[in-house]
Amino acid sequence: MSQAALRLEILDGNVGLLIFDQPGSRANTLGQAVLAELSALVAELGKRTELTGLILRSGKPGMFIAGADLRELGGARPEPEQSRQLLQGGLATFGAFEQLPYPTVAAIEGACMGGGLELAMCFDFRLVSTHPKTELGLPETKVGLIPGWGGTQRLPRLIGPALATEMICAGETVKPARAVQIGLAFDAVPSERLQAEALRLLAWARESGAWHEVRQKKQQPVGLSEEQASFLFAVARAQVLAKTRGQFPAPLAALEAIAGGVNLPLAEGLKIESEKFLPVVAGPAARNLIAVFFMNQRLQKDPGVSNSAVQPRPIKLVGVLGAGIMGAGIAGAYIRRGIPALLLDSNPVALEKGVGAIAKVLQSRVDIGRSTAAEMVAALARLSTTTTLQAMADREVVVEAVVENEAVKVKVYQQLQEILSPDAILASNTSTISITRMARSVRRPEQFAGMHFFNPVDRMQLVEVIRGEQTSDATVATLVALAKQIGKTPIVVRDCPGFLVNRILFPYINESLTLLEEGAAPRDLDRVATGFGMPMGPITLNDLVGLDTSLYAGQVINDAFSERTTRSKILQELVAAGRLGQKSGAGFYSYGKGSRGQDDPAFEVILARCRTGERAFTADEIEERLFLPMLTEASRILMEGIVRDPSDVDMGLILGIGFPTFRGGILRWADAIGLPRVLQKLQKYEALGLRFQPTEQMRQLAAAGKGFYSA
Repeated sequence: MSQAALRLEILDGNVGLLIFDQPGSRANTLGQAVLAELSALVAELGKRTELTGLILRSGKPGMFIAGADLRELGGARPEPEQSRQLLQGGLATFGAFEQLPYPTVAAIEGACMGGGLELAMCFDFRLVSTHPKTELGLPETKVGLIPGWGGTQRLPRLIGPALATEMICAGETVKPARAVQIGLAFDAVPSERLQAEALRLLAWARESGAWHEVRQKKQQPVGLSEEQASFLFAVARAQVLAKTRGQFPAPLAALEAIAGGVNLPLAEGLKIESEKFLPVVAGPAARNLIAVFFMNQRLQKDPGVSNSAVQPRPIKLVGVLGAGIMGAGIAGAYIRRGIPALLLDSNPVALEKGVGAIAKVLQSRVDIGRSTAAEMVAALARLSTTTTLQAMADREVVVEAVVENEAVKVKVYQQLQEILSPDAILASNTSTISITRMARSVRRPEQFAGMHFFNPVDRMQLVEVIRGEQTSDATVATLVALAKQIGKTPIVVRDCPGFLVNRILFPYINESLTLLEEGAAPRDLDRVATGFGMPMGPITLNDLVGLDTSLYAGQVINDAFSERTTRSKILQELVAAGRLGQKSGAGFYSYGKGSRGQDDPAFEVILARCRTGERAFTADEIEERLFLPMLTEASRILMEGIVRDPSDVDMGLILGIGFPTFRGGILRWADAIGLPRVLQKLQKYEALGLRFQPTEQMRQLAAAGKGFYSA
């Protein structure tokens, strides 16, 4: 028999203390078993007329309730009636706390999220601790859902519809002081006083009768005038559409639930919330976003190696070679997370510029409230600089981020190995050059690997940890742990041209150039890609990265996989003309001051010289031409064992290039379409070359009626 997650104790004064402590878990979640337990308990509590009050607390330090059990929501797909029954059961259980014949307090310490906050809002008062992990929110829209146990109706009645709409649609959380300020919490107190203050609050509520007023207010309509409601929700809708481009259904559904229910009695508002919740939970976006949540969780727990006996070394001192954009960004990432970094560049001017770039990023974080001035000063104090390699002698890990030239890198390694300690790890930030080949230039290839950060480093979460043929498990595990220590998400990739992200991205970029030369318009390519969900189109992406960079990286991958690439002339022509993209003011588009890219007649002249045809393309054809080659390359990566799990591919693209999360990644996109249908789509383009021919893996999965995730 399973151990109970909830226990009831009776304190002095006949106050009930309900403690939530889910056995065998670091978090408290509201799964079906816990809800059944909670339902039985609240029924018993309703009969306990001798009680004078009830306090809900967590038995886990720094954790209140993490929310609903997403494994149940993202796993088996229940029939609509089953979903409705589950929803109504939860609503009835939560609502029963509002009917108890005595005042109630939720004493919150730690994360109080989603269903956890929905339960807490059914208590008369919420008292929060000032524990650093305490935060409250309804983040359901971030996993494709909306609050379904009363959140869209109770939060507007507690803090007002404008603030509630903002919190719910964006999935924002609030810290203790803000929770008190907006009326979500009664007060914030130190952890050690939380229970004593909850008892005092109950005593005051009994004497004053304030708990009756609180309950009455929550049951009533908010009372917005027609003009107020029309303005508020029209503005909110415009903001949601601007942010989501209409590709995420949950924020709009949440907004409609709030707008439809706030001017009705609570019971009627809850019915509207349920009507909006059920279609969303059954939709593909929710399934994919929940899957992305668990894929990310897997990476956070993944040590990077299969041998559990291998433990990462603790790293306290890091060196970074090269003070350019990437080197400065990498050094900045380390010092922000408390790891002293030594930044080296042989050019004092470049070094000064790099330090300035780091300081600018730190200041920007202060400006937007994500850091304090004191934290900025402390971070900068962890940064030191040098122009000599000898200063790297005490570094435990050195990340090389010099110019993307193999001869230059190898020369630095040969000099550096004379200086570093025997157990130091040397990692390259290269995005294209073979780790296995460069490892031949060092004495200890087992302590050499790739640690590929993405630009801009301060915003991009992904780090590819590249494993060469001789890289040891200990080196991989240490770099994976180090990446996590600075707040990044590492994915271990076996060495190959382009590694993971760039290898799959290149077919997309290459196909966009081929389409251009065949007659497609640049704006049409970008429009279809962003309509699919990409943060920007392939033409704009080229201009952002730099056309010289794209040309060089493309040549590396072209040479490695020449049998399934096309040789485009357009990049060479643009680079020869000095049009390098945004950094030079012109590429495929022109970039005047403040411009995001304008059509340029000078580009049309160059394009005309490179055109091989003139014809119109449908949006479906462009979409298939752009994304199907990515899919076939992703399948090859799995077949070659470049990564260890399909989710590594999908998360790499989501974190590395902004592949749309609501599609779940390129492999989940294919699974949603169905591989037999994918093969039909590919068949239309097989005459264009090997890049449109399905892999043997895809053929076998399609024949078996399986997908990449059900193989």
